[in-house]
Amino acid sequence: FFDGLLGKTVTPSSAAAPPKVEVPEDFVVPEPKPLTLTRSSDLPSVLKSSAALAVRLATGVFVLGWKIDSIFAPEEEGKYALQLGPLSLRDSSSVLQDAPRPEKPLILYEYAASPFAKRVRETINLLDLTVEYRPCPGARGGQFSLDLFERTGRRTVPYLIDPNTGTEMFESGDIIDYLLQTYGPPEDSYDKKALWPITFEAFSIYTSTIVAILRGMPAASRQPNARPDNEQMLPLELWGYECSPFVVPVREKLGSLCLPHLMVSCSRGSANRDRMVQKTGRFQVPYLCDPNTGVEMFESPEICDYLEAVYTVKE
Repeated sequence: FFDGLLGKTVTPSSAAAPPKVEVPEDFVVPEPKPLTLTRSSDLPSVLKSSAALAVRLATGVFVLGWKIDSIFAPEEEGKYALQLGPLSLRDSSSVLQDAPRPEKPLILYEYAASPFAKRVRETINLLDLTVEYRPCPGARGGQFSLDLFERTGRRTVPYLIDPNTGTEMFESGDIIDYLLQTYGPPEDSYDKKALWPITFEAFSIYTSTIVAILRGMPAASRQPNARPDNEQMLPLELWGYECSPFVVPVREKLGSLCLPHLMVSCSRGSANRDRMVQKTGRFQVPYLCDPNTGVEMFESPEICDYLEAVYTVKE
C-alpha cells in the first residue's frame, strides 16, 4: 500500500489476503430514512451525542470557511442542497477549493474516547480530509497498538502517518499544526480565531473529556467477542463527520471492534456531499461501504447491528 517512508514501511491493515467474512443469510439492506430515529431505544444515545455536540460548540459541523452559496439553488443532478420548505440551501467552503489535497489517504492511530485524538479528528473534518483510522482501544488494546509500539516504541495516540510527505508524528497539537500548514488554505485567507475550540488546548481537552464521559468512554477497550483478525480486514469506508449524533455510534462500534476504516469527511460545506449524491443519489450519514462483503448501507442502528453480526465471534 505505502512503501519506503523514511526507510520504514507503512504496513497496510490488510497486508496479506484479508480474512473471509460472510453476511448473515437473513440480512436485508435497510431502507434509508433521513433524520429519523428508527428505534426508540436509541433515543438516549442520540440525546447524549447531542449534548456532546453542544459541549464541543458544534466543532466539526462546518468545514473551514463555510459559506452559503444560495438559498434558492436550482435542482441539479449530482449536486447536494438542503431542502427547507421552499428554500434550497447550497453551501461550500470559501477557502478550501484551492487547498492542497493528499494524493494518498493519511493514517491516524486513535480511539474514540481519547480527547487528544478527538481534536485531531475535528481538524480533519474542518479541512475536509479523508483519513484511514486505525483504532487502538485505550491506546493499548488491539493489534494496531502493537504495530504502533513496534514502529515507534510507544503506545500513545494520536499518531499520524502521511505517506505523501513521509511525515510521522505524535502529539495532537503538532499534528493539528501540520495538517493546517500542509493541507489547509493560506493563513491570510481565513480568521484563525475560527479554530479556537480546537487550538485552545485546555478548553479542547477539557470539553472533549466531558464528551467521552457523556458517551461512557467509548472504544476504551477491545470488544471481547471481536474477531481476532479484524485488524487484517480491508478498511471499511464510512461517510460522515465527527460530531453527528447518528455517526457517533457507528464510529464507536468500529473502534471497539478494532476495524480499520476510511473516514470520508462530510461536514456542512464539504465537497464530499456532492460526491455522495453522485454515488448514491442522496445525501445521508452515516453511510457505510464494506469492501470485505460488498455491502453498502445507511441507517446508524442497522449499521451497528451489521458490524456486530459480521465482525464478532459467535459462541
